[in-house]
Amino acid sequence: MAKEYIYNSRTILEQFRIFCKSNSIKNLESAVEFFAIFGGLNRQVDTTLDLKEQIKEHILRRYRYLRDDVANLTKGDQEAHKVLAALALGDRRTNSAFKRCNINFDDGIDIVDQQCDNGVLKLHKSKFKLANQKVNLDISEKLIFTAPFLHYWFACVSPIFKGVRDGDYKESLERFNNRKSELFAFTFEQLCHELVRVIYKDSGIETIGRYWDNSEDILKLIAKTKDGKIVVGSVIYRDKKAKSSDLNALIDTTRELGIDANEYIVFSKRGFSSELKAKKSSSVRLLSLKNLSMLLDN
Repeated sequence: MAKEYIYNSRTILEQFRIFCKSNSIKNLESAVEFFAIFGGLNRQVDTTLDLKEQIKEHILRRYRYLRDDVANLTKGDQEAHKVLAALALGDRRTNSAFKRCNINFDDGIDIVDQQCDNGVLKLHKSKFKLANQKVNLDISEKLIFTAPFLHYWFACVSPIFKGVRDGDYKESLERFNNRKSELFAFTFEQLCHELVRVIYKDSGIETIGRYWDNSEDILKLIAKTKDGKIVVGSVIYRDKKAKSSDLNALIDTTRELGIDANEYIVFSKRGFSSELKAKKSSSVRLLSLKNLSMLLDN
């Protein structure tokens, strides 16, 4: 069965812990970037080697086997594969995915519901109403793949499978190269959400998610604790330190939206400027890649 090879039935946190343990992870940046591709896939990889070479060895050269494993999950539905590719290549909104693959909304929703039942997708709603209790907008839902590997597969392999099947990996690797920053950043964002659950485990998280409206993504993280605190976060995955302006932008956004935030968190891949570090307080948390080790400690 496919689930022996793809851990899509486990949470992202469980998948990350399995991945780090089975691959003896030492470097957390490598952990995030390799997990963004291999997360949920039952394969041991060498994170000290080039990522593209590991993709070729463990995924592209094993295409025929993995194709069957993925098909077992999706029930081999080719229309579903079109929708899944549209989600992987787009903004993950249901409406835009259906437009991308030219499928009507009702048929698209039926496919999405089936793939959620199959354990390939999870439906996520905007936390818009968490901050706007009196506003009732019909905001398009988003979908998240249950394993990072599935997101990578439907973005970089499935839509151009013929070349990969025939041993020509150039287009697939080019597509990965063009999308890797997005894949890495979103995986980091997912892990940051899990880190918030760990940090606030004593008070408990009542709800956590992302905040978007019908025109744009607004907050990478917004959460409410069981004791009523509102926590908002900015997730920055770039090769420069987060600056004071990043925190200011987060605070300005929440105030403009009328969100009465109690705590702010800035997550950053490359750490923080001295000016931003000076703003750290009981209501401002600064968390970097190294803090992801807390996911493994707990």
